[in-house]
Amino acid sequence: MSMNLVTTLYLIASICFIQALKGLSHPTTSRRGNVYGMLGMGLAIVTTIGLIYKLSALSFGQGGATVGIGYVIVGLLVGGTAGSIMAKRVEMTKMPELVAFMHSMIGMAAVFIAIAAVVEPQSLGIVKQLGDSIPAGNRLELFLGAAIGAITFSGSVIAFGKLSGKYKFRLFQGAPVQFGGQHKLNLLLGLATLALGITFMLTGNLGAFALMLALAFVMGVLIIIPIGGADMPVVVSMLNSYSGWAAAGIGFSLNNSMLIIAGSLVGSSGAILSYIMCKAMNRSFFNVLLGGFGNTADAAGPAGSKEARPVKSGSADDATFLLTNADTVIIVPGYGLAVARAQHSLMELAEKLTHRGVTVKFAIHPVAGRMPGHMNVLLAEAEVPYEQVFEMDDINSEFGQTDVVLVLGANDVVNPAAKNDPKSPIAGMPILEAYKAKTVIVNKRSMASGYAGLDNELFYLDKTMMVFGDAKKVIEDMVKAVE
Repeated sequence: MSMNLVTTLYLIASICFIQALKGLSHPTTSRRGNVYGMLGMGLAIVTTIGLIYKLSALSFGQGGATVGIGYVIVGLLVGGTAGSIMAKRVEMTKMPELVAFMHSMIGMAAVFIAIAAVVEPQSLGIVKQLGDSIPAGNRLELFLGAAIGAITFSGSVIAFGKLSGKYKFRLFQGAPVQFGGQHKLNLLLGLATLALGITFMLTGNLGAFALMLALAFVMGVLIIIPIGGADMPVVVSMLNSYSGWAAAGIGFSLNNSMLIIAGSLVGSSGAILSYIMCKAMNRSFFNVLLGGFGNTADAAGPAGSKEARPVKSGSADDATFLLTNADTVIIVPGYGLAVARAQHSLMELAEKLTHRGVTVKFAIHPVAGRMPGHMNVLLAEAEVPYEQVFEMDDINSEFGQTDVVLVLGANDVVNPAAKNDPKSPIAGMPILEAYKAKTVIVNKRSMASGYAGLDNELFYLDKTMMVFGDAKKVIEDMVKAVE
């Protein structure tokens, strides 16, 4: 395989990746975007295998190259099979954990490649023969790729634990883990990591490189633990960006244009998404990058510490009566809908209301659920028509003229405190303005607070009726009542 052919194939794969990002920017083209992404990655993998075989044959002969490629293919088959099984089995509500896990694997892959490049640079073509010194520029690239990869790995492990909610270990709890001098410690570790990385770049000292990696792993943990469950959507996109930059850094070291391009695309798109998420949650972008936010849960106080307040509650039949007698209905889906796997039943309810002449729309908050776009994917899975799904900025002006808003498992994204209480931890956060509707129906299992740990004034308004119970069961009862 000639280098000209490799360059051409990598260019085609890069174009596929760009088309993938373009396609994933809208639900109507997301399937096409995924196809482009798979084609680009498949082409990049095949091209890289051919390139590895050619370089191995030059160094070790045909026999050695064949054995080496055999190991590579076995690794691809093992990893590809494991990934396919995980992707097939994962539930929609567990998708954020899977994404965090994959980010951790990308970070660790960057670390392993960097270690291999530092220990045996001649095997990766960084130097001509064993004993030659790695150029300072390559040492800088290896330092950056390894450090970012280590931070991505350990941070993603913590994010996985927080998203999963299965583990009792305190670092994996949804509540922020904070202590005195935390930010100063992070700054000290960051400066020490930078100093060790520069030392490695200037001297090639392996001890400095090893210690730098250890500190980077610790930093990844410390950056994520102060972030609470309410801010996990931003964390997911942030770690996505980190994984991309780690891959790009290693790509420079290996002189692999495909890694550089793919890593840069992931890193930049993840950074843009993080910025959008921060804007949607009224967070500081730089605080997110440095792990300096996520104290909302502490501000809210311990669960159950608030005095019980009366609410107006009703049954599924009561809610159905209000829905069927309305001219306009806006449905606000939240994580509770995903947990109950009620999206298909919800689609059936929307269809029946539409057939009765009710105008039904869906309102999506950018950070609803546990990861960016979670609710969009959920509704797409149920084949909800895209023209009925509206983003927050496009539909907020309509709530004031809406007869009924049906809130399903959402909490923080419809909390009026963000608008009305300047002392609230979520003050200034843009929300879906459901409280402006004539009537509000809220379905929840209980009066428990959302991820931000805050009471929701929407639930106590005179115009609000609470319908308690599992979302799927409640919606199915609504469907029967409509019939």
